[in-house]
Amino acid sequence: MKEYQTITEISGPLVFAEVDEPIGYDEIVEIETPRGETKRGQVLESSEGLVAIQVFEGTTGIDRNASVRFLGETLKMPVTEDLLGRVLDGSGQPIDGGPEIVPDERRDIVGAAINPYSREYPEEFIQTGVSAIDGMNTLVRGQKLPIFSASGLPHNNLALQVARQATVPEEEGDDEESEFAVVFGAMGITQEEANEFMEDFERTGALERSVVFTNLADDPAVERTVTPRLALTTAEYLAFDKDYHVLVILTDMTNYCEALREIGAAREEVPGRRGYPGYMYTDLAQLYERAGRIEGREGSVTQIPILTMPGDDDTHPIPDLTGYITEGQIYIDRDLNSQGIRPPINPLPSLSRLMDDGIGEGLTREDHADVSDQMYAAYAEGEDLRDLVNIVGREALSERDNKYLDFAERFEAEFVNQGFDSNRTIAETLDIGWELLSTLPKSELNRIDEELIEKYYQEDAETVEAEA
Repeated sequence: MKEYQTITEISGPLVFAEVDEPIGYDEIVEIETPRGETKRGQVLESSEGLVAIQVFEGTTGIDRNASVRFLGETLKMPVTEDLLGRVLDGSGQPIDGGPEIVPDERRDIVGAAINPYSREYPEEFIQTGVSAIDGMNTLVRGQKLPIFSASGLPHNNLALQVARQATVPEEEGDDEESEFAVVFGAMGITQEEANEFMEDFERTGALERSVVFTNLADDPAVERTVTPRLALTTAEYLAFDKDYHVLVILTDMTNYCEALREIGAAREEVPGRRGYPGYMYTDLAQLYERAGRIEGREGSVTQIPILTMPGDDDTHPIPDLTGYITEGQIYIDRDLNSQGIRPPINPLPSLSRLMDDGIGEGLTREDHADVSDQMYAAYAEGEDLRDLVNIVGREALSERDNKYLDFAERFEAEFVNQGFDSNRTIAETLDIGWELLSTLPKSELNRIDEELIEKYYQEDAETVEAEA
């Protein structure tokens, strides 16, 4: 192993060094500062006679007298089932005061792409306990379903709620703890947020079935680009080697993309849209496409990436590219949040493209699809009527229109609003849906099969509504 003292330039998180032998892309580097401190880095660019190294711990203390050693291997994650219940930093080092990790093996963090021929189509329901997701935008195993939020909205509370409540319903007869796991990757969060996450995980006991990676806001930006890859490598091991159904929650992807932009600027790359690198789509796809199921394997990797849209703008490159790659999105709504609705999920712009394949008889309940379609239609009509009320007043509306306005209000107050500690089964969610739909006349339920109306429609609800 050669050691070089040939650093020519230090720019932001990058170090440039001259070499006299070919160096591999992504190769791990150790840099020893004149004070004897050792920092790890990764080869970002390799050309004849010169390499660019991104330093994980930041370039503070590195000067031209520092020594550079190339280790001849790429960055690897030590994986073992014993990672469950552990808390690691953004570079995979334990920070929970527990014992050293003794790995079963060390895996390359870039991972191997799933062969499209071997992919199994996602169609098994995951119950999050959140009605606006389970009832209206159902999550299925192997799906990637992002949450689109914005600054100041309670997306972290929703992430924690899903992390502690998510289950695979048909596995309830077995030992659920050994079947379902959560890998939580936090990037660029504050120390206060990190403390909240850990308190919640420990208070609810969710930590026992979770692996937590935390990259803080004052940690180097370069480490942020590694954190999700470490998390996904761990998830793939638990899913495809140990048969767990793994839910990966990554927050906040906006911080990850900002780190990409920072590194791109340090490399003096030609910027793309709004200064982000032109390869950001490819980079995000490399992360998101690691979700899925593989034929012949019991386990699955399901992803919920969370991103805060800068300026509440869903045409911004980060949500825009994410929407192209993933199978839908869950929208956190600022207006609903200001009304005190928790979680403030707006079902109308939200979408789960794989929902239809993961619901119905044998999966959730035979009435699920019809109830969801009818509630969408009724809520959308109620929303349109709210605009009309602002112009002509409620008194000018017909009795039918008033029923739809009442439905929209109750839908938000009783169906969407449930608090961050409420865990509803899919049956409870659908029953609430029927209770609300029963306030509308049967003749208005034109998206539901007549047999289902006869079975589930609550006559007394319509009578009570009429008397009120």
